Amino acid sequence: MDVGEVRVADDGDFERLRKLTDEHDGWKVEYEKRDTKVWTKGTEQTQFKMIKLHTVYEDVSPSLLFDVLMDPLYRKKWDVHMLDSYDIGCLNPNNDVGYYAVRSPPPLRNRDFVLQRSWLETGKEILIINHSVFHQSVPPKKGFIRATSYLTGIVVRPSGRSGCSLSYVTQCDPKGALPAWFVNKLTKIFAPKMVKKLHKACLGYTTWKASHQPGLKPWLHPDQVILPKLDVSSCVSVGQLDAADENLDESLLQEQEGSDFCELDNA
Repeated sequence: MDVGEVRVADDGDFERLRKLTDEHDGWKVEYEKRDTKVWTKGTEQTQFKMIKLHTVYEDVSPSLLFDVLMDPLYRKKWDVHMLDSYDIGCLNPNNDVGYYAVRSPPPLRNRDFVLQRSWLETGKEILIINHSVFHQSVPPKKGFIRATSYLTGIVVRPSGRSGCSLSYVTQCDPKGALPAWFVNKLTKIFAPKMVKKLHKACLGYTTWKASHQPGLKPWLHPDQVILPKLDVSSCVSVGQLDAADENLDESLLQEQEGSDFCELDNA
């Protein structure tokens, strides 16, 4: 789907995600350790490279990982990079639109997104995709740079007796010019640390969920979805990013010691 396009995801959208995660021609390996591998690949749409990650969790089932990725209340507990997140509406039980704000390491400006998220569970794999859209209730706001996700996706598959594999790919334009140290941290530090953070979150989910609305899983049970039906006519751009934000040059900013991804991941 194109940026700004709002519709129910179809088989072609999910097949595109599969190809991106499974085919490695033209990708450059940036990090490889144990079961985790990170690649990058240049694109024509943005100067910011695509990033792809693959890892294996031997003690996490696909269904457990899916729950952790989809449970909005639990995400606020484990995702220390998330500043804010809320739903706006849905097209159907498997396609919704929401707002997501993410913390950047100082001195970089924080970014935010308006995203359509779509997911599919086939019995053999779980696929989640998102891309940037617009909504008149969420114009660009002060203090954040509105970034663009051309496509971000996750594929979860069974692995071994009781584990799963996780493949993640993102083609994102954070806007502005970013310093080399930030890009380096994304591939060599942030991505591997998030693999560990997500694994830890999975191991703690069952106990946490037992005391936090254990029967509420609208991503599995459509009858539990209470989001309002999305009015597609409201999915329009209202207001534009200031030119200063759109072309913000942060490339010369120096990393602040003790205020980076390492610190955030220890929060």
